[in-house]
Amino acid sequence: MLKDLQALNNNSLMVFPSHQSPGKPISEATMTLALRRMGHTQSEHVPHGFRASASSLLNESGKWHADAKEAELGHVGGDQLRKAYHRARYWDERVAMAEWWAGEVVKRLNS
Repeated sequence: MLKDLQALNNNSLMVFPSHQSPGKPISEATMTLALRRMGHTQSEHVPHGFRASASSLLNESGKWHADAKEAELGHVGGDQLRKAYHRARYWDERVAMAEWWAGEVVKRLNS
């Protein structure tokens, strides 16, 4: 599914690239509008809810290094160089984490 989406988005490395700002993701406002158009109300779901559910599942699993989770969720402070290093340092674990999280979401949606 992601490969199909990538082909539709001119081979962008982002799942949801901005059409108005190349190289950047869609805005939170765009994501909010998409959720509303799908019928989700403000009290049911907000864009930050995806991050919150990922954080909950990742923490409850007990499988991942705390710094890797923080890097994946974008909770790294400091300057741009530190952020880039911190995120790259846990790359392999972050890839495994994303694959695990996607499987968990599918499993929970199908149960």
